[in-house]
Amino acid sequence: MSEHGTTLVYFAVAAINLLISVWKGIALLRERTVTLALITVGFAMSVLVYAAASPAVYRALGEATGRPGAATLPVYMGIIACYATTHVLTVLWTATSSAEERAAVNRRARAWAGGYAAVLVAMVAAFCSADLVGRPADPMRFNTDFADQPAVLVFLAVFLAALSCAMLSTARLARRQTPADATLQHAVRYFGVSMLICFGYVLCSAPAVLAAALGSHALEDLGALGSLFGTVGAVLTSYGMTGAAVSAWLRERRDIKGLQPLWQFAVQDVDDRLTLDPRGSGLRLANIRFTLHRRVVEILDGMRVLRAWSSAEAAETITRHVERGAGPLSAAQRQAVVTAAVLLDARHRLHAARADAVRGGGERPVPPETAVTALPGEDTAASDERGRLLLVSAHLEHPLALSALQAARAVGGRAVVS
Repeated sequence: MSEHGTTLVYFAVAAINLLISVWKGIALLRERTVTLALITVGFAMSVLVYAAASPAVYRALGEATGRPGAATLPVYMGIIACYATTHVLTVLWTATSSAEERAAVNRRARAWAGGYAAVLVAMVAAFCSADLVGRPADPMRFNTDFADQPAVLVFLAVFLAALSCAMLSTARLARRQTPADATLQHAVRYFGVSMLICFGYVLCSAPAVLAAALGSHALEDLGALGSLFGTVGAVLTSYGMTGAAVSAWLRERRDIKGLQPLWQFAVQDVDDRLTLDPRGSGLRLANIRFTLHRRVVEILDGMRVLRAWSSAEAAETITRHVERGAGPLSAAQRQAVVTAAVLLDARHRLHAARADAVRGGGERPVPPETAVTALPGEDTAASDERGRLLLVSAHLEHPLALSALQAARAVGGRAVVS
């Protein structure tokens, strides 16, 4: 690939990682955890690494400093910092069953972090003692162009050794670990794969550097090929850190849309004082999880209002009707149909009472003193409410729910009002 093409690819990766780092930074402001802090810092460093490693910026930094290969130091230090962050994160995600085990894991993570800090110091010392003045530098071939200098050879040896340690240790931990959290499982699985791909960079670079140090440049192209493995592996690592979160974000947006009919039915059409935002727009991009939680809470509040207008007799009739006509519906779907029909009946009673109240002077309607029954699914665990309400929302206009409503209204001796 030409230097121009390589610059475009590196800038594209840097731009993507910049968006992710901003996204993770916003999440860090809401939830200050070590994990989020490390992920945010890791992505921010990767932005600088890819920007500085692009041939255009690399050469510009060399011209500005008078040392053509000067950009190699911050780029390689950034690479070590990024992979060290991934390694430390994987260590911290080790599953533990006691406080003692957790303390041991934290000590191990701090020890690795200290070791990588020492590596960075050694790299700075070796690089600064090298003579790079007056020699042109190809950003894709620095390793082989300067391997004849002992200080650069030490610099590269420390760099490749630390990189190998981070990659292989992370891959080994990822293969052995099975975190309970699904998001962490996703990250660890991709960490393991991406680290093995990234290790291709070392496998390509080490022989090329050794050959160049011995005076042969026959493996220069192999060394340059290593950057391809590094880029592909880095993209997979980024996906490991973000893929599950992006999927969850998309699911939450989808669920907000899925809950909208029930929210409109049980909140806006019942009492708009129950909602934080009467327009229903919410914060769907800036803080979608908050919006989704608000939707669930508001719907449950609206259902409690409607419960006061429900009828035990109508609920029994609806339940019998649904059981007779449920056919292939699952138990959860049957419950959703019953709930939808009971809510439809209760809302009809509420609207009728409001119309009577308006005709009688505008007083707020008072729920009847008749017996009410618990709505189906009221004993659902909080963690399962979202799924239950999505089912109810999807079955509000189900033919069986509408026919059950008609049966209940017929038993009550009242006409159905659509």
